[in-house]
Amino acid sequence: MIRSIVQIPDPVLRQSCAPVEAFDASLRDLADDMLATMYDAPGRGLAAPQIGLPIRLFVMDVAWKDGAPEPQVFVNPEILEVSEDRVTREEGCLSIPGRTSRVSRPSEVALRWQNLDGEARDGRFSGVAATCIQHEIDHLDGVLCTDREEPSA
Repeated sequence: MIRSIVQIPDPVLRQSCAPVEAFDASLRDLADDMLATMYDAPGRGLAAPQIGLPIRLFVMDVAWKDGAPEPQVFVNPEILEVSEDRVTREEGCLSIPGRTSRVSRPSEVALRWQNLDGEARDGRFSGVAATCIQHEIDHLDGVLCTDREEPSA
């Protein structure tokens, strides 16, 4: 089911989200809805607060616009480590339509999260995936890409 995407200035976008505690069929359904909503938007990532739910969950697929879909679901994600190397990209946000922000972020991240069964996972991400993960985790902390915008040169 396609959900409505919350847009600024909705206060849910500024909330710090609560951990997911129930790993059940409703969580799977929610993740499926979020992926459908993200693809329909069309975006590369979508965090639960962007559909009005202040919980620590996001979905991502950085590959589908250029090739085969690679949907991923991250529950209770936590960045463990970031690289010293940084990359600056133009970031768009489905909750801030029609605007991009130039944001500098670490180029690589080490991440720990849970899957939809509640099992712990660890991974390292780089490139657009690392940027997307940091953007979506910011949403879970009530931070928007506009808050991290670099000054114009």
